[in-house]
Amino acid sequence: MSEKQKMTSQEAIGMEEKYGAQNYHPLPVVLSRGEGVYVWDVEGKKYYDFLSAYSAVNQGHCHPKIIGALKDQAERLTLTSRAFYNDMLGRYEKYLSEFFGFNKVLPMNTGAEAVETAIKLARKWGYEKKGIHANKAKVIVCQNNFHGRTITIISASNDPVATENFGPFTPGIISIRYNDLNALSEALEDENVAAFLVEPIQGEAGVYVPDEDYLREAYQICKENNVLFISDEVQTGIARTGRLLASCGNCSCTDKLCSGVPEVKPDILILGKALSGGVFPVSAVLANEDIMDVIRPGNHGSTFGGNPLACAVAMAALEVVKEEKLAERADYLGKIFREEMNKLIQKSQWVKVVRGRGLLNAIVINDTEDSSTAWDICVALKENGLLAKPTHGNIIRFAPPLVMTEEQLYECIGIINKTILEFDAQYAEER
Repeated sequence: MSEKQKMTSQEAIGMEEKYGAQNYHPLPVVLSRGEGVYVWDVEGKKYYDFLSAYSAVNQGHCHPKIIGALKDQAERLTLTSRAFYNDMLGRYEKYLSEFFGFNKVLPMNTGAEAVETAIKLARKWGYEKKGIHANKAKVIVCQNNFHGRTITIISASNDPVATENFGPFTPGIISIRYNDLNALSEALEDENVAAFLVEPIQGEAGVYVPDEDYLREAYQICKENNVLFISDEVQTGIARTGRLLASCGNCSCTDKLCSGVPEVKPDILILGKALSGGVFPVSAVLANEDIMDVIRPGNHGSTFGGNPLACAVAMAALEVVKEEKLAERADYLGKIFREEMNKLIQKSQWVKVVRGRGLLNAIVINDTEDSSTAWDICVALKENGLLAKPTHGNIIRFAPPLVMTEEQLYECIGIINKTILEFDAQYAEER
């Protein structure tokens, strides 16, 4: 951008507010450049990124290998639609299948599209393979989930902000309590249930980590009832939680990337976000042939799904995860982060709970959900050079790029400590 075209933060914010739909409430910072764990605003101030575009930028901003793949492919071929074959899609599907241990891939673009795809796939499997009567199939979901914002997906939501004045909603979606095996067992007594759709960790809800045996037992209950287990790993997948997939149960990536058969192998796996390293919209649904073969020409598709550019970018993004051992790094750094945040609990009245896995973590602020405290802390963090965002009012999610070094992490821990302890001091003065 030329000097003449540059604008201030206030000008950029004003332009969005004037011309854009107000469907987000961003932190007041206008970013113009990113590299690794850092981003810079339009005035040139540098920040640590502790959100990673909701875990889409696991490999760091503008990773040179991924950007290189993007440039190389963009100069050759970007889009053919699925009306023709291209020389990248089959290569990508083979790579992705072998990487995650499945034998079929249905490529899409966004996480929400991939979730919709999985629901359609599960329903069709329910009718054609399980024998559910026409238009009776049900999908079980969990309360406080976040699977996206399409009409069908918000039909699975209990968040009034997501659902108010958007009805009527898609039928056949039943919500149960998260981390409740008894509720799942009871729901699966219904012979019309085709699938159980679950997040291994509920990220948007505030990084809720279930009991250690929850996924394993839920998977077993599904098997006993001939119900598909669908794992939504759009946010938790691709090394974010210290494993290649969060649904790997008790397996560890300390010695090697767990690209083999995990303890809990979903019948349908949903991927997105970091599948492209945040460079290009790429998502995918993976399953084995006995499930995926219910999809036939004309049943489902996308003009951009499986485009050559997306294929090249996604393969490079996964190569980075493997070559740089990002799962192992997330596991190691995440333990340091939670240990240090737990120390902060002893010093501050504002932090009451720390939870997470790998580098997907959250602190619960000791105030009500309708208070502005978590927001105010995030604004103060911004002023001190670190970007994070509240979720559900009084929870702050911390999810930096996985390429972060230990030295950088400790610097960020210092910023968080300083900022929150300043809030303690300010509160003491006001009293």
